[in-house]
Amino acid sequence: MTDARPLRRSRRNRVVAGVMGGIAEHFGLNPTGLRVVYVVGSIVSAAFPGLLVYLILWLLIPQDG
Repeated sequence: MTDARPLRRSRRNRVVAGVMGGIAEHFGLNPTGLRVVYVVGSIVSAAFPGLLVYLILWLLIPQDG
């Protein structure tokens, strides 16, 4: 990992707050695929409070730029 970029919310891959886009950019993943996996995981898992986790990440991850 020579090009390690800090975890930031994305300005380019933003749908709501850029959280999933920023995580996808950080790990080199497809942002749309990550969003789909996150939403499906939130819906099918009663133990994973997806909206609450998203809001916490929105508050904790700084904005890019």
